[in-house]
Amino acid sequence: MAEARIIDGKAFADGLRARIAEEVASLQAEHGLTPGLAVVLVGDDPASQVYVRNKGEQTLAVGMHSVTHRLAADTRQEDLIALVEQLNADPAIHGVLVQLPLPAHLDPAVVIAALDPDKDVDGLSVISAGRLASGLPGLTSCTPLGCMMLLRDALGDLTGKNAVVIGRSNLMGKPMAQLLLQADCTVTIAHSRSRDLPAICRQADIVVAAVGRAEMVKGDWIKPGAAVIDVGITRFPARDPQAAAAGKTRLVGDVAFDEAKAVAGWITPVPGGVGPMTIACLLQNTLTAAKRRSGLA
Repeated sequence: MAEARIIDGKAFADGLRARIAEEVASLQAEHGLTPGLAVVLVGDDPASQVYVRNKGEQTLAVGMHSVTHRLAADTRQEDLIALVEQLNADPAIHGVLVQLPLPAHLDPAVVIAALDPDKDVDGLSVISAGRLASGLPGLTSCTPLGCMMLLRDALGDLTGKNAVVIGRSNLMGKPMAQLLLQADCTVTIAHSRSRDLPAICRQADIVVAAVGRAEMVKGDWIKPGAAVIDVGITRFPARDPQAAAAGKTRLVGDVAFDEAKAVAGWITPVPGGVGPMTIACLLQNTLTAAKRRSGLA
């Protein structure tokens, strides 16, 4: 059997951003509308700073309006909520994202609940989750949305396929399962307490691994020809001792890639698979929110 075809998330994300840029230009030319994204960063978490900077750069690159609010780590919750409410009311802002994790003294559930669900481009609010579960128009969490785009591009129609989602987080596992259900898949949500997880996975035409345990999903868990979407990212020191001494790292997914690649029909690599889709889908959600607010979608 031939090795799995690699699902190139970077190439797909590049194409998606190009299409978004074209649509943004059309909205500006035909309706005078520039979609706007506001990102709120509290504190100085290094990974969050890099991520927020990338979001800002990519937002500007597709022609959108970009605003970043950087707040001190000791910002009071009432002040953060006040900023969110200010952005909710700003007509130039169509998407609002509060970067997680927040400092320990802030309650993310309360902050997310303050977001206008029509601007909740991370799809994290209870209202956004409820709309998704009910099949109503809403904004969907970016990473699951990106996974669905990659699956549809690779497989086409997903109707009737058996899908297993490993992981039940509000950010990834649950919305992923809902999206697969909407695509007429038969869906199993598996997790750390599932009995005989390898046997569950072997029944799946689609496996989405989002559990956060490096190389947990082995090659003999995979049904021959299945599509494997690896959402996990774990950092390890680089294999080369000199590179490791210099602080360089390597990224490893939740799937034992080389083993699974020998069995699967399609597979996403780490890095270069799901990761690049997340910010691209954030831009897609911002575009969608702007069009809906303006009565154009």
